[in-house]
Amino acid sequence: MATLSQDMTLDILRCLSVNDLLRFKCVSKFWCSWIEDPYFIKLHLSYSLKTNTNRCLIVRYCKYQFLSVNYDSPKTTRRLKQPLGEQKKEIQILGSCNGLLAVEDDDGRILLWNPPTRKYQVLPSTEIEFQSPPIRCSSSTYYGFGYDPISDDYKLIRMVQSHGKNDEYFHSEAKVYSLRSNCWRRIKDVCFYHKFSREFGFLANNALHWMVFKTPQSRNKELVGFDLGSEEFRFLELPECSLDKVLWFHINAVGGDICLTSTYRETDDVVVDVWIMKEYGVKQSWFKLISWKEPHFLPCSTVTLPLALSKDGGQVLFFLEYKWFNRGRRVDSFVWYDLRSQEVKNVVIRDIPTSFEVNWYVDSLVPLNSNAQQ
Repeated sequence: MATLSQDMTLDILRCLSVNDLLRFKCVSKFWCSWIEDPYFIKLHLSYSLKTNTNRCLIVRYCKYQFLSVNYDSPKTTRRLKQPLGEQKKEIQILGSCNGLLAVEDDDGRILLWNPPTRKYQVLPSTEIEFQSPPIRCSSSTYYGFGYDPISDDYKLIRMVQSHGKNDEYFHSEAKVYSLRSNCWRRIKDVCFYHKFSREFGFLANNALHWMVFKTPQSRNKELVGFDLGSEEFRFLELPECSLDKVLWFHINAVGGDICLTSTYRETDDVVVDVWIMKEYGVKQSWFKLISWKEPHFLPCSTVTLPLALSKDGGQVLFFLEYKWFNRGRRVDSFVWYDLRSQEVKNVVIRDIPTSFEVNWYVDSLVPLNSNAQQ
């Protein structure tokens, strides 16, 4: 009986799911060493990202419970075990990249967590390096998590600002955690202002992004990016759309590109416009992917968030989050929007909660440091 060559075996294994690979580690020590090899882990991740496979939705509900939903066939849920055991304490997702989640628990501990491998690592604590502000001061903390391919390192950025009324007190600091070195270090101060208590950046084009204000008096939000390689900030221009007239707008990454979603009223309709920046940093490359009019399907109290493209790129998965007066009478849900026919189809997922938050990630074997726990 003919045996497969090493290249053919790797070619087959890279197409499998993470759960299958974890089971196959028990076949033999030889297979286990293959599957745990850093080269194969990168090969498997690269194949998943290139072919849009092994993608999942992670659903957080009741502040500390997590479910996983297969993105390509979102029909059922799978309960995820918390990284710190069955503690009924809030766990907030700070960011997601290549199968690793950055999360923070109710005690302020930050962890990196790989849900399918069940490995997690508690990050070293880091103090805020400025004196306690006056009593009448507001503070904000912005986070972002991503991968730098130049240094082959996962980085978490934390930006903290504290400011009083009328600018009588202001302090800002930014720190970066490196998984490779397992330590925090301070970087140069930011050139913008936060006005909200917590924000979580999104990853696109090897940079993390947030909506911020250029001055404390500014009413208009600006998009800023943090290059994970150079660790420099830069502002990016938004498309020519009137954000001051919208009911709600959101910016995230879809298909690897920056995506801006604005919801507004137009006569008796509620309209959802989805803009995509096709060439990073170029204002002229913004184009309107979707202009969706659904007056009955989308009440003004709905947050409509595009999550990702289908495998063939022909559909967009939307998350519909009901807020304000509709809460309690409607449930959060998902729909597919067909870009060609403009038809909308409901996504029925069994055992999904009525109210939840959602992030998407790719299942991977990406390891943590040697002191990671399980």
